[in-house]
Amino acid sequence: MKKRAIYPGTFDPLTYGHLDIIKRGLCLFDEIIIAVADVTGKDALFNLKERVEIVEEVTRDCKGIKVESFNGLVVDFADKKNIRIILRGLRMISDFEYEFQMALTNRRLAPRIETIFMMPNEKYSYISSRLIKEVSLLGADISHFIPPYVEKVLKLKFKEKRKCKS
Repeated sequence: MKKRAIYPGTFDPLTYGHLDIIKRGLCLFDEIIIAVADVTGKDALFNLKERVEIVEEVTRDCKGIKVESFNGLVVDFADKKNIRIILRGLRMISDFEYEFQMALTNRRLAPRIETIFMMPNEKYSYISSRLIKEVSLLGADISHFIPPYVEKVLKLKFKEKRKCKS
């Protein structure tokens, strides 16, 4: 029987920290579904279709990866896929409280589903999608934080936004 996990997130945009978790997760699991969340409460830069396409493009050479979108509770999505493991990344201690609350809530909602936390390589431990968007908008070099394809589409997105404002 295949060992399968779901790695949920908004991936707005995907960073090298996300990729680190994905690649190291593949050492533990035969298959990982990267579950791109349809974020209704967050202000996403990329729409759902764009985020799915970005993740698919960046992970296309990774065997054992599937990319799917979902909305609603991740435990419901996991149940639908018959997967019992949710993989989450923990960067800093500041992530811990939120992730711990979410894992305990998920356990209460679906006791059969476990959450496994992985820490990214320390060189990626401070990277966040929010921070990447902020510094990119201000013109910083973000090539050390995100894959080249993501950098390209991020720059195009900001260029489009500037055109719309003028």
